Amino acid sequence: QVQLVESGGGLVQPGGSLRLSCAASGLTFGAYTMGWFRQAPGKEREFVASISRGGASLKYADSVKGRFTISRANDKNVVYLQINSLKPEDTTVYYCAAALSTSGGAAGPYEYWGQGTQVTVSS
Repeated sequence: QVQLVESGGGLVQPGGSLRLSCAASGLTFGAYTMGWFRQAPGKEREFVASISRGGASLKYADSVKGRFTISRANDKNVVYLQINSLKPEDTTVYYCAAALSTSGGAAGPYEYWGQGTQVTVSS
């Protein structure tokens, strides 16, 4: 079965950086658009970033442009989210997702989801 496993979250200070990783298995990784989302308890899921199959097309939510960078290593079946200049409002659980569709962005649609990794930004 398909598994997406996020890692790299943790507690960081405002202005700090973090790199999240999502390791995929059980799917042909290079055939999927990959995305990152975040969702705090009781709040709506928010699109963060997506990357096309070959990595040429990148999409970002306006709220993270200039601070977040999505990338992928198809030879490793891993998608990354580099987060710089972290703000307290970035605090939440981050999820990776896989979409067979090439559209990317918020709507995907994304068929598979990881379990999430917690990012906490606090002084």
